[in-house]
This record gives sequence, C-alpha cells and structure tokens, in this order.
Amino acid sequence: MQADTPAYDLDIRTDEKRIRAALADAARTPFWLEDPGRPAPLPALIGAIETDLLIIGGGYCGLWTALQAKEQDPSRDVVLVEGEEIGWAASGRNGGFVEASLTHGPENGARYFADDLKVLSGLAEENFAAFRDSLTTHGIDAEFEEHGSLSVATELHQIEELHADGGRFYDRDELTALVRSPLYRAGSLRETGAALVHPAKLAWGLKDACRKLGVRIFEHTPVTRLADRGRTVRATTGMGTVRARQVVLATNGFPSLLRRNRMLTIPIYDYVLMTEPLTPAQLDEIGWHGRFGIGDCSRQFHYYRKTADNRILWGGYDAVYHRGGGIRPEFDQRPETFARLADHFLRTFPQLGDIRFTHAWGGMIDMSTQLAAFQGAAMGGKVAYSSGFTGLGVAATRFAGAVMLDLLAGADTPLTRLRMATKRPLPIPPEPIAYPAVQFIRRAIARSDRNGGRDGFILKTANLMGYSFDS
Repeated sequence: MQADTPAYDLDIRTDEKRIRAALADAARTPFWLEDPGRPAPLPALIGAIETDLLIIGGGYCGLWTALQAKEQDPSRDVVLVEGEEIGWAASGRNGGFVEASLTHGPENGARYFADDLKVLSGLAEENFAAFRDSLTTHGIDAEFEEHGSLSVATELHQIEELHADGGRFYDRDELTALVRSPLYRAGSLRETGAALVHPAKLAWGLKDACRKLGVRIFEHTPVTRLADRGRTVRATTGMGTVRARQVVLATNGFPSLLRRNRMLTIPIYDYVLMTEPLTPAQLDEIGWHGRFGIGDCSRQFHYYRKTADNRILWGGYDAVYHRGGGIRPEFDQRPETFARLADHFLRTFPQLGDIRFTHAWGGMIDMSTQLAAFQGAAMGGKVAYSSGFTGLGVAATRFAGAVMLDLLAGADTPLTRLRMATKRPLPIPPEPIAYPAVQFIRRAIARSDRNGGRDGFILKTANLMGYSFDS
C-alpha cells in the first residue's frame, strides 16, 4: 500500500462475490435483542393517573433518571412511559461502548466547554465509577468488561494524533502483540475510562432495577402532547393521561414534545454487522485475544468489539440522514452500507476472508451541533429535558439524569451551572435546507479524510460558525 493511499476510500471493493457470500445469511434484526433473556413487555397505560415524576422515554436516559430519582427519594412516586418496548431503539441496538467522556472527547470538550473542562473531567470520572457501581449494587448482569479502548491509525497522518491520545503508544510492529491488520500504522491503548456492555441487557437490567424500587413502567404508551396546567403538567397518551408535578423528557432523537427543541437535534442512522463466533484459530490469525474495543482515527471512523462468545461487531463509517428527517422502520436496513462495511471489514482483517455475518442492522441516533448532550428546563421548571448524545450516551445518559433531577429541584449545584445545562447548541437548519446541507458536509468530511485529515474551506467555515460534525 502506498503511503498516501486511504485505507478504506478505494473505488474497487475487495471482492464483490466474497462480500455477497459474507452477507448472504445475515438476519436483519439486532443481535442483542435476540437474547433469550429478553423480558416480556409490560402493559400499556389505560385511563388517568397522577404522579410526582413522569419520565417519558424508556431508553438509557429515562431509565437512569428513574433509578436515581428513587435512590434519592424512595417515597417519590415515579412513572415511566415508553412508546414501544424498553430498549427497543438506540439503547438496545448500539455497539455497547461505555466511554467516560461527557464531551465527545477532549478536543470537542475544549471547543465547547472550555470553562467547565476541569469540572467536567472530574464529573466524568465520578459518573463512570457510579455507572460501574450501580451495576453491582442492583445486580445488573450487562456483561460489563473494563479492559480499555484501542485507537488505531490507518493513515500516516493519524500517528501524531495517537501520540497525544494519552494512552500507551504502540508503533506498527509493537501493535501486532495486541491485534494484527495490514492497515494499521500505530495504536494507542487507553486502559481507563472505557468499557464494554451488552447494550440490551443493560436496558433490561435497569428496567428490572427500577421496578424493584417501585417505579411504575408502562410500555407501548406513546405520549402525544404535553400541556402546562399551572402546578402540574398533563401528558396525553394513546389511551390515557398522566398528571405529573414534574416531567423528564428522555426521547432523544425522536421529535421533542417541546416545539422549541425540535431543531436542536437531527436523526442520524448508524449501521453495524455482527460476525459468526470466531474460532480459536481465527482469533490467532488476527491476534486479537484482549477484550478491549477498537476504533480507528478517521473522521469517517469504524468501531468494533468482541462479544462474550467472540463474535466481532463492526460498525460506523456511514452516518446517514434521510430526507425530511424521517424515522422509519425501513431505514434500519441499508444494503449499500452493509456491503461497504463488509468490504472494510475484509480489508482490515483479510485473514478472515471466509467469515460470515449473522446479523446486519441499523438504527437512529440523535446528533447535536456540539456533538455532546445538552440539558435544560421548561414550563416554569416543571419539565427537564436532555438530548443530543451523538452516539456516546451509554454512560453520559446516567449523568444527564442527575443533571435533570437537579434542574427539577431548582438546585444551584455544579451540575446545573455547567454550560451544557445552561446553553443550548446551535439549531440545525430546517428542511428543505437540512438534507442538501448534510450531504454537502458529508462529502467535505470524506475529502478531509482523503486529504490527510486537513479540513477544506467548507468545514473550516462551518467550524468558525460553531458547527461541529463527525461520522
């Protein structure tokens, strides 16, 4: 390979026949959700009820908020409603990477949260430790593995970035002791602040823990409207109503029930593949015996990790926005992206040329222009919200729950003073501007990767305006 040849941005695929064969039998359902421990859904809400705290959304954000609310005050009546099933969306479909960072990495943190960076660093460590401890306290078997995270350079210009990563640096030859790929130029292993989980088991475990503490959970209960009723907020559902003294909105990438927040996030579709379990001989071929997760350093990056039974989850690269900001079940499938991912997998690990993928799926995540979550309050402080996790929400959602509870309490705390709790990100342009703008930026990001990581005029201008983009 020539030094200036991009690792993945090649016009000719590895082998079309091989790609088709690898994907031929892949189920179009999320691997994690097929686990035999999947709980039965709870009944929907029918009729009218009252509560101290209503939480709308049964993903990680809503579940962590409910759990912490009951831990803080066991006497508080907490109701959580979910439009589908607990963990059916991003919380049950993601890669299971648990990152301590609350700011989408140090560089993005320095850009948007410079004044809070020292405080946020400490809070991130505390939140990560509390995340881990909560799994033990509540007996949640989420297959938690804390073995660090490996960043790899697939281009020469990325090596300098790895030297500043803060982890243990490995040059090309040294890296073969951890994992072997002809594309790797160097690596950096960060041994703290990174872990892996089974994402669906985490959601189901949080659901069970909440119920044991007395949280009332209703599934298949979408909320269609919020109305300020003075001392309370009225939530209208499909077959009932909830009158609550306080409300938490944890719907993330779905259209906000607060109209003023609808332009602060954009729904982006991410796609992954899951291989069959690797044999000991196959693991020997690639030398990946550790339990760390891996990500490459490109703007259009890949993330990958091993499961408990030694499958490899392989995702990322394409980040797809559908015209009009649509969120539809058919968008969970994108054959051209699955073929691209399979091609890139085979380039990375040609030793596994006869590998088969058993699952191929996608799903929506929410992205904000600051690439990190924001929190706030509405309706005279009776409603708190959080959104914009941009694919790094497994641990950050727990922190967001703590921030929202402080906001609802009207408390002056280190959490409520943070910029992410007092300033909203720049809005995303509405349609019909949004779709062509996103495609324009995606092409600019691809050019940046091809150009040694150097941003062109478009990305530089967007950055000056306060907009950040990532894949």
